[in-house]
Amino acid sequence: MSDALIVVSNLSFSWPDDTPVFEDLSFTVPAGRTGLVAPNGAGKSTLLRLIAGVLRPASGSATAEGVLGYLPQTLPLAGDLTAAEVLGIAPVIKALDAIESGDASEEHFTTIGSDWDIEERTRAQLDRLGLEDISLARRLHTLSGGQVISLGLAAQLLKRPDVLLLDEPTNNLDLDARHRLYDVLEDWNGCLLLVSHDRALLDRMDRIAELDRGELQSYGGNFTEYEEAVRAAREVAEKNIRNAEQEVKREKRELQQARERAARRASNASRNLKNAGLPKIFAGTMKRNAQESAGKANETHVARLGEAKARLDEAGRALRDEQKIALELPGTNVPAGRTVFLGERMQVRYGERALFAGEGADLTIRGPERIALTGPNGVGKSTLLRVINGELEPEGGEAKRADGRVAYLSQRLDLLDPGRTVAENLAAFAPGMTEAQRMNLLARFLFRGSRIHLPVGALSGGERLRATLACVLCAEPAPQLLLLDEPTNNLDLVGVAQLEGALQSYEGAFVVVSHDERFLAEIGVDRWLRLSEGRLRETSAPDA
Repeated sequence: MSDALIVVSNLSFSWPDDTPVFEDLSFTVPAGRTGLVAPNGAGKSTLLRLIAGVLRPASGSATAEGVLGYLPQTLPLAGDLTAAEVLGIAPVIKALDAIESGDASEEHFTTIGSDWDIEERTRAQLDRLGLEDISLARRLHTLSGGQVISLGLAAQLLKRPDVLLLDEPTNNLDLDARHRLYDVLEDWNGCLLLVSHDRALLDRMDRIAELDRGELQSYGGNFTEYEEAVRAAREVAEKNIRNAEQEVKREKRELQQARERAARRASNASRNLKNAGLPKIFAGTMKRNAQESAGKANETHVARLGEAKARLDEAGRALRDEQKIALELPGTNVPAGRTVFLGERMQVRYGERALFAGEGADLTIRGPERIALTGPNGVGKSTLLRVINGELEPEGGEAKRADGRVAYLSQRLDLLDPGRTVAENLAAFAPGMTEAQRMNLLARFLFRGSRIHLPVGALSGGERLRATLACVLCAEPAPQLLLLDEPTNNLDLVGVAQLEGALQSYEGAFVVVSHDERFLAEIGVDRWLRLSEGRLRETSAPDA
C-alpha cells in the first residue's frame, strides 16, 4: 500500500447556480496521514466527495488509486437498518447462514467470495472501536450518534482500503472512542486524507494540507508545527506589508517633492529667460527641454510609486484572510443562585430500560453556572438535555423550569427548515428584528451577499452550525439557559476559537456536552457532571 496516492489534476467544480468552488486545482497526496484544513465553506467536504466519486467535476479529474474507503461527515442517526447492513456484510452473513443450514447453492459461494472469516474480522474491528456490545442485528435507531460514527468507520475499515477518506470522524465520539480512533489511525500505513477540527487528532498527522483561496499547500509535520509555520509566515507577511507601506509613502513624498522642484525650476527658468532677452525660438527650445526633463523625472517617480504599490498588493495577498465570527451572545445576567432548572428523581425509559439507576436523577442548575456534562456515548447525555429543555418530559419524578427562554442546540442540527434560506430562518426566530438588523447579524456570522439567500439544506456542516447558532442564540427573547450538544462539531478551527470567546463572555447559565478537551478547558467551566452507568454525579475535574 506504500504506493497508494490521491491525484487531483486540473479539477474544476461549481454548484448548480454556477458558484465556483474549485478552478483548475491540482495536487497529489502521498501515502501516510494527511490532515486537510480550511475555513468552513472552502470546499473540504466537497473535495472529498469529488475524490470519492460522489460528485462529478466540471472538468479535470480526482482519482484514488486502489481500494477506496470513504466516511462522510453526515451519517444517518436514526433508521431501521441493522448493524450488519450498515457494515455492508449482511448478504455475506445471510449466505453463510444458508450454507450452514445445508443450502449449497452456487450463488451463496459467489456472495461469500473470500470472506469466510467475515464475522471474526467484523467482531475484531468492532471490539477495537469499542463496539463490542453491539450485535450485528442491532438497529441503527437504538445507537447513539458516536456509536453510529464508529460503526461507519468500521464499515470502511472492513473494506481493507488502500486510500481512506475521513470527514470529521471524531464528531460525537466520547473521549474513549476518540482515543481508540487515534490508535487505529496511528497504525494506518495506507494513504489517509482526513478533514477534522479535532486538534488532538490533527497533531497525529504526518502532514497538514491547507486549502486556501482555491489552492492547496502542504506543510510537513503535525498541526502544532503547521500553526507555528503559519504564525511565522504571518509575521513575515505583516512585516513585508509595513515595509511596503513605508515604501509607498516614501515614493509618494518623493514624487510630490519632485513635482514641486520641477514647478519651481520652470518658474525660475521662465523669469531668467525673459530677463536674459534671448530670441524667442531659442527661449522656446530651452523651455521645451526643461519640460521634457521634468516630464521624464515625473514618469520615473510615477513608475517607482506604481512598483511600490504592486509590492504592497503582493504583500497583502500573502497575508491570509482569517474570517472570524463576531459573536455577541445576549447579556442575560442571570443572578447568582437563581434556580433555572430543578429536576428531582427524574426517570426516562428506552423501551424496558430505565435511563437512570435507582430512584432516578436529581439535577439543579443555578445561574450563571457553567456546566460540562460528560460521559460515554449512548448513556443518555443528549436525552438529559432534551429533558432540561422541556422537549421530553420525564416519565417519573418531576422537572421544573424558571421563567425565561431555554436555548437548545441539538447535535443533529435539525432545528432549521432546510428548504428556507438562512435569512428566512432567522426571520422566523427573530420576527421583531428589522431586515437591516438581520442582515447585520448574519454578516457577523459570516453570511454575506448571496450566502444569506442559500437554502439551509445546501450549506456545509460548519455553515449549518453557524446558521443554527445565529437563530438559536439571537432568537427572541434572549436565552437565560443555553444547552449545547457537541457545539464544535463541524465548526472550523477559527469558529471554535470564536465560540470559546463568546461563551467566556456569556452571563447566563449553560450546560455543554462535549468531548473536546481543549474546548472545555477554554470556556470557563466551573461545574463538571458525569453521566455513567445510569448515575449522574459531580466530578472535580474533566472526566469525559
